[in-house]
Amino acid sequence: MSELKSLIAEELAQPVDERVAAFAASIAAQYGEASRAVLFYGSCLRTTELEGQMLDFYLIVSDYEAAYGKSWLARANKRLPPNVFPAEHDGLVAKVAVLSERDFHKLNRITASAVSVWARFAQPSRLVWQADEAAQAMSVEAIEGASITLFDMSFPMMAVDTEYTIVDLWKRGFELTYGAELRAERKDRSDSVVDSDPQRYARFGPAVMATIAERDKAQGKKLKIVASRDAVEKRWRQLRRNGKILTLARLAKASATYAGGIDYLAWKINRHAGTDYVIKPWQRKWPILGALVMLPRLIMGGAIK
Repeated sequence: MSELKSLIAEELAQPVDERVAAFAASIAAQYGEASRAVLFYGSCLRTTELEGQMLDFYLIVSDYEAAYGKSWLARANKRLPPNVFPAEHDGLVAKVAVLSERDFHKLNRITASAVSVWARFAQPSRLVWQADEAAQAMSVEAIEGASITLFDMSFPMMAVDTEYTIVDLWKRGFELTYGAELRAERKDRSDSVVDSDPQRYARFGPAVMATIAERDKAQGKKLKIVASRDAVEKRWRQLRRNGKILTLARLAKASATYAGGIDYLAWKINRHAGTDYVIKPWQRKWPILGALVMLPRLIMGGAIK
């Protein structure tokens, strides 16, 4: 096992609050034998604050038909992954994103059409429930691609006449990913992700670079660090466009899968952007239209970017 995979496996295995583990087990139980892994990530992992917060989980399933049967939910998850659902357990609340093993692996790679998965799993996460050892190995293999993709996409975007630390590279990468989604967070949020545990990123960075070097050596190619900046900038423009379009499309889909989704969107924006947007009754009745009305105002006002 490479050093990077070893670091990922070690990080995934770190203990969490027992309430988080119990919550994860309850999520997996809802999908029976289709459940393969449950991953915990995001701000609640970084701060360890659970009460009054919205926890973030990814449920990895064997395939969508096994998870949902032959329903429209399987088709929706396959065509526009992930599906996102609300969940509650023992006084805690969460949102649960569902991906198949195949999509989890694919969306952590550089060919992904948006940054949403690999940007999150380049950050710390915990494997809080697993079906078996094969599911653990699958999780490590999929997540390995996240930080490699971030480095591949960030190297060419660094100034050539400036000296950087490994931590600077992580910060630049997260700055780029935050710009490729509709986000409510303040401008310095990408830095704060790294600053919450700089030692972690300093430790992972050399392992990521070594894995990239071994990959390119095996393929007989030069390091991605010398990739054309113009080509990578073009790719980032595509990702920014795709990310914003996909955010709107997923919001529309969530109106059918996520009860109270528009209230959650307003809560998240108000929490991160310091706004006080109030959802009107008609927006709850017609959440897609309500969101379409809300988003342009918030974008123009600078609450989300």
